[in-house]
Amino acid sequence: MVHRIAFWSCFGLAVRFWQVGIEMRPFFNKSSLWAYPVYAAGGASFGYWLQGVDDKQTAMLNERKRALLEKRARKAQRDAERQEA
Repeated sequence: MVHRIAFWSCFGLAVRFWQVGIEMRPFFNKSSLWAYPVYAAGGASFGYWLQGVDDKQTAMLNERKRALLEKRARKAQRDAERQEA
């Protein structure tokens, strides 16, 4: 979880560097240093949200997989009982 948030935080910083580079402004201008933490926080919040989405989808898929495996097991048991009879 932390690695995804750290990645997106660094991505937010990279976007800020890219923006300043396109504008051909100095990277560390004292009047605009406040923007770097804002971009990092924006990236980190996106990473946190994305991790939550991933966790929910993984839980849903695991639940669906468990239900399907139980259903297959019940069907196999019924088929085995029919074979015996």
